[in-house]
Amino acid sequence: MSRLCTLRTLACISAAVCVFSAGCEVGPNFKKPAPPDVGGYTPTPITSTSATPNVVGGDAQTIVDGKDIPGEWWGLFHSQPLDDLIERALKANPDLKAAQSALLVARENVLAQRGFYYPSVTGSFAVTRARTAEDLSPILNANIQNYSLFTPEVSVSYVPDVFGLNRRTVESLQAQAQQARFALIATHITLSSNVAAGAIQEASLRGQIDATHELITINTDMLKILREQLHKGYASELDVAAQESQLAQVAATLPPLLKQLEQQRDALAVMAGGFPQKDFPEKFELSTLQLPQELPLSLPSKLVEQRPDVRQAEENLHAASALIGVAIANRIPSINLSADAGSSPDHIAQMFSKGNGFWDLSAGITQPIFDGGTLKHRERAAQDAFTQAAEQYRSTVLTAFQNVADTLHALNQDAEGLKAAAAAKNAAAVTLELSKKQYGSGYLSYLALLSAEQAYQQAVINLVQARANRYADTAALFQALGGGWWNRPDIPKN
Repeated sequence: MSRLCTLRTLACISAAVCVFSAGCEVGPNFKKPAPPDVGGYTPTPITSTSATPNVVGGDAQTIVDGKDIPGEWWGLFHSQPLDDLIERALKANPDLKAAQSALLVARENVLAQRGFYYPSVTGSFAVTRARTAEDLSPILNANIQNYSLFTPEVSVSYVPDVFGLNRRTVESLQAQAQQARFALIATHITLSSNVAAGAIQEASLRGQIDATHELITINTDMLKILREQLHKGYASELDVAAQESQLAQVAATLPPLLKQLEQQRDALAVMAGGFPQKDFPEKFELSTLQLPQELPLSLPSKLVEQRPDVRQAEENLHAASALIGVAIANRIPSINLSADAGSSPDHIAQMFSKGNGFWDLSAGITQPIFDGGTLKHRERAAQDAFTQAAEQYRSTVLTAFQNVADTLHALNQDAEGLKAAAAAKNAAAVTLELSKKQYGSGYLSYLALLSAEQAYQQAVINLVQARANRYADTAALFQALGGGWWNRPDIPKN
């Protein structure tokens, strides 16, 4: 085949590409949902929380509307061990790495689909050795029965995207890639929040364990005193037995706390990408955590932009919208263009000689006529899927606002709870001290002393838990507001 013929063939294909690539896109064009028209998160705005003086973690917290969230919000707790553990988790956690790979997969699928915008060009080379029967006309002009053929060929095919089938498919895949991106962001936020919550829980357990050890010591001392008094005749065996029972009950609360602490350490080790067999160096105590005193509160109109789960739901809605166009495009005509060019000499040295070339151009159009309603129902299914995605988006938005509202209410009540727990602990300590003196002077029964001791024990544990609740719900607020992912350089921006 002559080089001129080849150029003409390719020129025809190129012209067809230019003509048909300017087609339309069937189906709806996606419109981003408008942010909710609400002015706040709670019926009564929460602007600050109460303070509990002389208690670690008892500072008042101020809610600042519109304040931005730092990408490393956990740094506001001013705990270097917490900073180190979270940063290590963000580098080594396998779930986060899996989410990163899922994003790469989605992006490659977009690029693969974009390839259908262009013509497909393939090359082939065939060698044939054959013999024709003597009773038939020879294949070659040379009038011989035994012959060889050497056939190099270039084939070009193209399906012009006249009605936007491929463009809508790419649009859907791009939305799915964005879903994968926001899934990665959600994994990032969840991981950092879970590590922070786990560290706070560890600190709470250590506080409860320390309080329990203190209570065991108090009860052991009381039992020693009672046994001495029994020996001297100042106490009864009933008093001693009651104290032994009290000591045993307090001691029985220690193993479950130690179990929870060990399991919490295991969970933190795994979140940081390590095996629980090897303990990690960070230890957490409530006394080493500083309660943030200024808390950001995003504007309601911004929350839907910051929450990765809402953005995932939005991209799911976008993908569903594009698939309606795909379903419609599958019901209307499609056009196919193709061209072949090559040569077929009987000697390899003559492959590009004049007179051995061949070429062809073809065009076809395909229109579904009858398919039993398959394509029609697929289009309806796509429209119903879009409605489903729209309701899922709305549900996700409502849940996001509920999360923020719940956390704000929790912060407010946590502050009140800490104040009440601190007052109860102080009152119980005074009551226990006075009861000990009165019991020693013979003005109080042992059962009354035992009741005062039990009240003090419970008050100590309640105070530790109340302190931990403030830290945990503070971390939960940052998670509910989106975690400040837009301020982190290690998260893909698009």
